[in-house]
This record gives sequence, structure tokens and C-alpha cells, in this order.
Amino acid sequence: MGRDFDMIVHKFDHDITIIPIADVHLGARECMEQEFMQFVDSIKDKPNVYVCLLGDLLNNAIKSSVSNIYEEVYRPMEAKKIMTKILEPIRDKILFSVTGNHERRSSREVDDDLTYDIMAKLDLEHLHRENIAFVKIQMGAKTHESGVRTMGMKRPCYTIVGTHGAGGGALTGASVNRNERFGYAIDNMDALIVGHSHKPAITQPGKIYIDTHNNQVKVKPFKVITATSWLNAGGYSLQKMLTPTSHALQTLTLKADHKEMIVTM
Repeated sequence: MGRDFDMIVHKFDHDITIIPIADVHLGARECMEQEFMQFVDSIKDKPNVYVCLLGDLLNNAIKSSVSNIYEEVYRPMEAKKIMTKILEPIRDKILFSVTGNHERRSSREVDDDLTYDIMAKLDLEHLHRENIAFVKIQMGAKTHESGVRTMGMKRPCYTIVGTHGAGGGALTGASVNRNERFGYAIDNMDALIVGHSHKPAITQPGKIYIDTHNNQVKVKPFKVITATSWLNAGGYSLQKMLTPTSHALQTLTLKADHKEMIVTM
């Protein structure tokens, strides 16, 4: 496991599409386990489709947590094993992972990061970060149909930041505001991807920056993607009168021949 500020670097010669995975909460009664397994199966053979893991893959109910251990479908050790088995067919599609607050329960109690354990079992521990991941996606040299690479042609580079997220709030606006506020603290970022709130959303704020090289003042936009969850309404969410989530999957497509990000939900 690298340190938070250790950059993760990937290189591609083609367009790629990234689908965030967050808040599966495997082990909870409300987990949409079958739907999640079907989703993983649907992308395992799709070329140029990749995922990032944003935490709370496991519900991980323990005695000191809010979750009720007596309502769990799987105990944490079993859930960890099952999640590893689910993700194994798409291990080559995982760009990075971060730990969620539910896995952090075990980190706090006994120094056991369950997300790291899953990534280590997949032999991907170098792509795991405990709190936040800074990711550089570099597009390689252009290749013509003849197979000859074009030298000297500038290809785009994308910077993505992924973290699980934090804080409460019953309404979507609370998480959007929190995520955008954090995004303003990171220069030269193209996209911030966050989980935790269970409220899928996409926004595009902008930052004013001064270009001293060209003597210009410009506005640089960045995407903020709040990932969906894989939980049905019930249990804790009803107890706390939280609104149900819409389960809208987001995709982030990065173009290889010019700098463009296309986000869908």
C-alpha cells in the first residue's frame, strides 16, 4: 500500500471509460448483491472499461459500530472473501482503491484495513491508498492504422482524485457542496470522484487561474462525481428517515486523441 500522496500512474493508447464503484455494503441485508454481481459480469469482457473502488465495499458490522451485527448476512471475514471472488474476474480493470469508513471500523479497532486485504489478495496492493488516491492517466503516442507511432504529437493527460468521502446530510445538496468545496483545494485536477453519501450526482464547478506564460486569466472546470450505492432502502436508512437512492451508475470517458471528459449518469 502506497502513501496517500504517492501518485498512481496509468498509460493507455485508446479512449477509456471509468465506472466508479462505491458503497456496496456487502454483508448488509439491504445490499443489492445479485445486481452488483450482474454488473461485474456485464463489464468483465468489455474492452476499455475500467473501475475505481471508493470504499464501503463491505458493511463490516462490528460490536462498536452503528450497524447491528445480528442483522448481517455475512460476517466480515466471509464478506471479504466473497467480495474478493466477485472482483477477481475484473482485477485487470481496477485503476485504484481507497478505504471507506465502514472498513475503517476494523482499522481503528484492530489495525486491519479490509479493503487493503482485498486488494492484496488480488495482487493489487500497490494501487490501494488508505485515504485518498491521486491518479495520472496518460495517453500514449498516437498510432496510425499502419501501426506507425507519430512522434512529437502531444497527447492528453488526465488527473483524477478519488476518496471515499465524509460527513452526513439528508439532502443531495449537502454532499455536493462538501465535495465541491474540497475540490477547490486541489490544483490541476480534472475530476474528483467520491462515494459515501449514497446520492449519485454530477457537477462541474470551475476555478479561476492566472496563466502567466500567456498573460491570460482563464477558468478551468473540473468534474465532481458522487458515486451511487448498491443498497436498497431499509433498516438503518428508514430508521434515520433517509431518502432512498436512485441507483444511477455514472461513467467517465477519457478521450485519447484530444483532451475531453464525457460524464454520463
